[in-house]
Amino acid sequence: MTDVFQQGGVAVITGGASGIGAAAACRFSEMGMKIVLFDRDHDALEALAATLSGEVRVLAGDVAKLADVERLRDLAVSAFGRVDVLMNNAGIGGSDDDNWSGLDAWRQILDVNLWGVVHGVHTFAPLMLGQGGPSAIINTGSKQGITNPPGHPAYAVSKAGIRTLTEQLAHGLRAEGDQVTAHLLVPGWTFTGMSRDPQGPKPDGAWTAKQVVDLMIARVQAGDFYILCPDNAVAPQVDAARIRWSTGDMTDNRPALSRWHPDWEQAFATYVAAETPQT
Repeated sequence: MTDVFQQGGVAVITGGASGIGAAAACRFSEMGMKIVLFDRDHDALEALAATLSGEVRVLAGDVAKLADVERLRDLAVSAFGRVDVLMNNAGIGGSDDDNWSGLDAWRQILDVNLWGVVHGVHTFAPLMLGQGGPSAIINTGSKQGITNPPGHPAYAVSKAGIRTLTEQLAHGLRAEGDQVTAHLLVPGWTFTGMSRDPQGPKPDGAWTAKQVVDLMIARVQAGDFYILCPDNAVAPQVDAARIRWSTGDMTDNRPALSRWHPDWEQAFATYVAAETPQT
């Protein structure tokens, strides 16, 4: 696979003012790429841009608004002429633990997390397909959109939607010759402002945003679609066992979310132990 992270290439990052987006901006800048940063926090964008080397453009806006994402595309094209890497990374968390209330919060989370990615794909994919040369679209998902743990259902729904959207996108892009590739970034426990105060000490179990970005780059360069990130608390083998068990809920006709069902607690523990033998 041709490396899309080339010196002089152009990277567009939504949610670029903090967390994984900011770490990606720093790493891409170190690699000699030109950067276009997009976020709702203009001051944070300007502060980050001042620390980056090379050519950087910033734009404040909301991915939930198609017109704002179109302005982002137009800025990238007018400034640099093309887009080699698009990171649809903007996202917000949720505290909605109730499945049947908090409708306004549901709308806000889905508008940003899911519709923001839809807007990014629909706005940038035609440009990237028509410009010639290899490029990549990287969408930030979550393990909550795969194993679907109880609590925060709107967030889980939004991230499950991103997974499906990106799988469909990858299939569609293959039919166009794989000039543009799609990739699903699935962070593990990552120390960002979404999870807790980023100014405080990093929990031992969490990865840094830079670790996520370094793995992302390596896996995109390798041509991988699923970029499932571990962390310091959960080994990759345990992640894999949890994902296989979740899929088995349907094929084995278990109760929904059986991993957290008291009647299946021991069976799940036995399964994971068998799937992840100690060496």
